[in-house]
Amino acid sequence: MLVVKVLHLWMVVSWFAGLFYLPRIFVNLAMVEAGSSAERERLLLMAGKLYRFMTPIGFLAVALGLWLWFGYGFSGGWLHAKTALVVVLIAYHFYCGRLLSDFRAGRCARSHVWFRWFNELPVLLLLAAIYLAVMKPF
Repeated sequence: MLVVKVLHLWMVVSWFAGLFYLPRIFVNLAMVEAGSSAERERLLLMAGKLYRFMTPIGFLAVALGLWLWFGYGFSGGWLHAKTALVVVLIAYHFYCGRLLSDFRAGRCARSHVWFRWFNELPVLLLLAAIYLAVMKPF
């Protein structure tokens, strides 16, 4: 079971790398000048590749987490709260995919400032998940 835990942590760290970096690419996309199609296409290519890479990693992180949950039989309110955070992270992940589609279609009208704030959400969720997993406050 320790191998599963190591793999879970590895996938979580890798998934979060994508969750931290993809919105940062969105900040740059929101700042691209109207006539700079080469820069826009390069950023869209980077964002698309990152999203396709991080999606299966996120799936593996969740699957391994469920394996741990059912394998160890954890119980307690902290685990249910952490699971709720994971659901929010999954929604955030897929919302990033929607934003990427909007950028590709030229429909994204949010400012780079909005994306800077949007980029902070996974940082806070990660902190809360780590707190719950380590401290098990309830």
